[in-house]
Amino acid sequence: MAPDRRRSRQEALVRAFAAEGLDGLLVASRANIRYLTGFSGSAALVAVTRGDVLLVTDFRYDEQARAEAGAVARVEVEGTSVWDRFFRELATLGPLTEIGYEAHALTVHDARRFAEAGKPWRWRPVTELVERLRAAKDEGEVAAIRGAALLAGEALRRTLAQVRPGMTELAIAGLLEGALRQLGSEGHPFPTIVASGPRSALPHARSSRRVVAMGEWLLLDFGAQVDGYCADITRTVVVGARASERQRALYAVVYDAQRRARGGVRAGMSGRDADALAREPIAARGLGEAFGHSLGHGLGLEVHEAPRLSKTNVEPLPAGAVVTVEPGVYLAGEGGVRIEDDVHLPSDGGTAELLSDGLTDLVEVV
Repeated sequence: MAPDRRRSRQEALVRAFAAEGLDGLLVASRANIRYLTGFSGSAALVAVTRGDVLLVTDFRYDEQARAEAGAVARVEVEGTSVWDRFFRELATLGPLTEIGYEAHALTVHDARRFAEAGKPWRWRPVTELVERLRAAKDEGEVAAIRGAALLAGEALRRTLAQVRPGMTELAIAGLLEGALRQLGSEGHPFPTIVASGPRSALPHARSSRRVVAMGEWLLLDFGAQVDGYCADITRTVVVGARASERQRALYAVVYDAQRRARGGVRAGMSGRDADALAREPIAARGLGEAFGHSLGHGLGLEVHEAPRLSKTNVEPLPAGAVVTVEPGVYLAGEGGVRIEDDVHLPSDGGTAELLSDGLTDLVEVV
């Protein structure tokens, strides 16, 4: 069993208060609450101060909150207004003046409650205090993402064994999502993308009622969740026939770029340099304009989190991060290819560790 890191995470957050001039932080992001306390419910507010961790939730989560977070937080359960109870309990945590709140996680309506609370606290909007801690994954987090990624790969294999021309994208998405659940995925981190034929040129297409025809591209972008942690995988296959020479050529461009990036990405290199690993060979083949998105993003309790592997990110990739490597080429009216795997960037700056199955050779479903 992996060691319990929640106390050390809370302590690391408190150490960050000094640079921000804060006495505490109101945490409203569900992912951040789970990271700091283990609570996985959908409704809670958490205050982290230099001496206390307070979690306030509603009656639906009484038993769950105490079981999941009671060892590392003071749990209070409210039957009416969680916000009112939060402010009452906050007043018991000692002298607090400057309190940060997660500006990216609160609505304007909820932020107005600070003025209505009638207490002498000064509230300051902050961003990414907890997210910066989450970027580097410990061994337990990496193991959960690996488990989710390998589960996703097995679900795809089971699904492709049933795919035939004449099926709709939605029917294929249903098979895939059913296999993910049967194998133990806790949920779908994002709506499954199944895009066929010309629609595979839409990088974030919605699965539709379109019928898949023989010899067409079929792009599948999907995820799995294990212990709250997400995997994100994309595979592009040809259905019902052998690939044409044009299809093979296009696939080879993306395949080679993805392999180069997967093998070359390292902790410490900038997000821009990581992105260039795949962008340069694609551009050299005259297809740079057809690769319009970034190379990848961080993975964890959320499917999109820090860091970014993009041409605009000059910051170094954190040691311990888990990221996607997903170049794509999209030709309007014809179709597109994207190949995506999940990798861990070890702290020694060495070769990235592949967490997904890496089975990216062109598959013809015939």
